[in-house]
Amino acid sequence: MPTWNRFKSLYYQNPALGLALDISRIPFPDDYLAAKDPALQQAFADMAALESGAIANPDENRMVGHYWLRAPQLAPTPALAAEISSTLTAIQDFAAKIHAGTIAGPKGKFKNLLVIGIGGSTLGPQLVQHALGQPRKDKLAVSFFDNTDPDGIDYVLAGLRGQLAKTLVVVISKSGGTAETRNGQLEASAAFQAAGLDFTQHFVAVTGAGSKLDQTAVVQNWLARFPMWDWVGGRTSELSAVGLLPAALQGLDIQAMLEGAAAMDVVTRNTTVAQNPAALLALMWHYATDGRGAKDMVVLPYKDRLLLFSRYLQQLVMESIGKEHDLKGNVVNQGIAVYGNKGSTDQHAYVQQLRDGVNNFFVTFIEVLKDRDTKSSLEVEPGITAGDFLQGFYLGTRDALTEKDRHSVTITLDDVSPRSLGLLIALYERVVGLYASLVGINAYHQPGVEAGKKAAGGVIALKLKIAAALKAVPGTPFTADQLAAQVGDPEKTELVFKILEHLAANKGAGIKKRPKTPWYKSTYRSA
Repeated sequence: MPTWNRFKSLYYQNPALGLALDISRIPFPDDYLAAKDPALQQAFADMAALESGAIANPDENRMVGHYWLRAPQLAPTPALAAEISSTLTAIQDFAAKIHAGTIAGPKGKFKNLLVIGIGGSTLGPQLVQHALGQPRKDKLAVSFFDNTDPDGIDYVLAGLRGQLAKTLVVVISKSGGTAETRNGQLEASAAFQAAGLDFTQHFVAVTGAGSKLDQTAVVQNWLARFPMWDWVGGRTSELSAVGLLPAALQGLDIQAMLEGAAAMDVVTRNTTVAQNPAALLALMWHYATDGRGAKDMVVLPYKDRLLLFSRYLQQLVMESIGKEHDLKGNVVNQGIAVYGNKGSTDQHAYVQQLRDGVNNFFVTFIEVLKDRDTKSSLEVEPGITAGDFLQGFYLGTRDALTEKDRHSVTITLDDVSPRSLGLLIALYERVVGLYASLVGINAYHQPGVEAGKKAAGGVIALKLKIAAALKAVPGTPFTADQLAAQVGDPEKTELVFKILEHLAANKGAGIKKRPKTPWYKSTYRSA
């Protein structure tokens, strides 16, 4: 168990930010911070170069400038600074017109907001919507299409049944070619048309200039378009129009979010490691995982409002850190796996394994000091509130893990507010950048994601070939082996089988299956 003196020497507290960090339960040696200082100084220099406009992603020849979103004056050119500021003003003006009913639907003011996107285009907005929303106070009730699952789409649309006339839709895609988002856009527009509504008078685009989505929004005369710049990656886009527009439409204080992020950026530029919470966290990640992802990161926020924070961090950390090659081209297979839910719920789930099972993780606890917005809480026992129990479970779990040599860090926030959420987002954006520098990788590209998209495209092309082959000879049965040979790709028989099973399970595909034993003798035909 850490001593009081160790805690005192390692506890970082910043009252101006309303944030504290305890790293005393990571058992690094006394000289560790000093030994790592040269590497951190290089990381600081790398981050400074990024903020000055250096090309950070040679794959796409682009800068990485999400820091400018909350401090436009730091952008490398006056034109960029002006564009950032004018976009923020445009977002605020548009949201005000929606709230006032100056821009309205065919039946009056918009009451609902449907956000369509995937990955960074929805993970950040979902985090903010859940963390800061107030159902009776929000200007618009927010829902999401965040996948290409037809049943998931139907589920969301069922919740909007009879309300589409008062529903605004924001479609978010940098390229406009992301399949999941495009599919959601088409499904939504079809739902509006089925309800007898002109969807173009409900739709708004957040996209890159000249993209497929941008062109569609222009041709169809959508309500509005907002920029998604190539120097803002999806996983760091929450404080761009991607996240600010949905939050503003919901009625949240986006200026406070930006101010919180800007304040954290100032603090995390400090090159004195002990005074920089992002540097301290990056070093704890490095020590806890041996600098090579040897342990997972379990995120345990003791606050229901932060339930989605671990999902948000999964993309930010794993897409940034999970890389096959380092900057020198060596195969390193870097990464830190992230998972979590919330405390104390997890004490009734997987904390049993965390304490007594395989020791392959470190924990990030998030403590929030303010229990609720009302002045006082009910005493569930004499002198004890539900919030006291929540803190007790957090402190007790932390000690129970420490007793079994399970390591942890704790971030303490004064409250969950627009400003503190901006702080938290900016903190982890900086941690990821510093850690990537420490382990010598590029945090700002994602070749694995692109590989998956390419492979998915191949599956779609194969599905079309299979359907065409079956329809060319209606009623003729084929096994998966026979059909793979028919389409000229016998090496992909497993894929052919999987596609056939999916087709047969969906009536609209017009494919019938005749089960046989063994299963791979089953046949499929066009109905």
